[in-house]
Amino acid sequence: MEPHFIEWLNLAIRWVHVITGIAWIGASFYFVWLENNLQRQVNDSPLAGELWAIHGGGIYHLQKYRLAPPAMPERLHWFKWEAYATWLSGILLLVVVYYLNASAYLVLPGGSVSALMAVVLGIASLFAGWLVYDGLCNSPLRHQPMLLGIVLGLLLVLAAWALSQFMSGRGAYIHMGAIMGTMMVGNVFFVIMPAQRHLVGAIEAGREPDPDLPKTGLLRSRHNNYLTLPVLFIMVSNHFPSTYGSGYNWLILAVLSLLSVGVRHYFNTRHQNQRMLWALPVAVLGLMVLAFITSPQKPLVATTDNNVQVKVDIDIQKVQQIVAEHCTVCHGASPSHEAFAVAPGGLLLDTPEQMQRQASRIYQQAVATHIMPLGNMTGMTEMERELLGQWIIAGAPLMHE
Repeated sequence: MEPHFIEWLNLAIRWVHVITGIAWIGASFYFVWLENNLQRQVNDSPLAGELWAIHGGGIYHLQKYRLAPPAMPERLHWFKWEAYATWLSGILLLVVVYYLNASAYLVLPGGSVSALMAVVLGIASLFAGWLVYDGLCNSPLRHQPMLLGIVLGLLLVLAAWALSQFMSGRGAYIHMGAIMGTMMVGNVFFVIMPAQRHLVGAIEAGREPDPDLPKTGLLRSRHNNYLTLPVLFIMVSNHFPSTYGSGYNWLILAVLSLLSVGVRHYFNTRHQNQRMLWALPVAVLGLMVLAFITSPQKPLVATTDNNVQVKVDIDIQKVQQIVAEHCTVCHGASPSHEAFAVAPGGLLLDTPEQMQRQASRIYQQAVATHIMPLGNMTGMTEMERELLGQWIIAGAPLMHE
């Protein structure tokens, strides 16, 4: 029952994570859009801007004060629990999926770092990421937002490369998402909320609010806005082994994140002009280039001196033995792996017919990217992967064909 319980625990936490994440991202995107679309030419001097909008059959009139209204409203809405719940559920998911199964999901197969050390380093990376980020944001670089963004981007790329040296591709990716998520929730907890509490406290006490604190909160909020799309990609990346399974997974993540930031910047600025419109076709072109670069190489086949292909005899019984030994541990009708009650994704490889139907997936994950078996816990050799590749390139024939 333990694998079944863990599966449902995973589902429950993931569902909470998705729900709260949508709430947080939705609020973040809306308020950035609101800030960018305010009509700044207002006659009422206490106002920084106003906006008229229509939605759901009604017309809304929104106003933003430069600092604060003359008196606090009776009811003031705060936005914080969405961020906290998203981060907490994400950390719980990290523990359940990656830390409780570190040998399978977290560590780099064949690496020298133990599962326990990988967990310790993973946790340390979250704290280190926040401390470095917060330190840079409090340094003189805060007065040069563009330069600050470039430095932060380069450091995140360096962190992705470092994690990929001792973590699996999936483990490195999810920790990069956790690092950025920690930066985002740290902004809310340590910067944005204190600035807002100071503003409200000053109004209630009749003091003049400090104008620098809201500016700092706005800068951190913009950072959160630009980090959102890279984090969202990481959340779905484990479905795409061509990204995290590549030997250059850290670079692929960097390029995809940069393209995502460009797309986000276009949507942030399109109300002003269309100068960033080029970011959309560049993002599409970038995806196409990455798809081409990461396309798996076909297995080598024997040829004569005249470059004529030679038919290679494939021991199909040996192929079936390899799949039975290395794949059906998880992808069988009754998985023997302790983490699974049923085959992940419903993918079964018990019979030759099932193997043939899933040949392209076997090639992608066991031959081209080496992400399977999980953590290479069964010790699949390069010769075995090569034989699988030869069988698949030959059309994945069955014994009776």
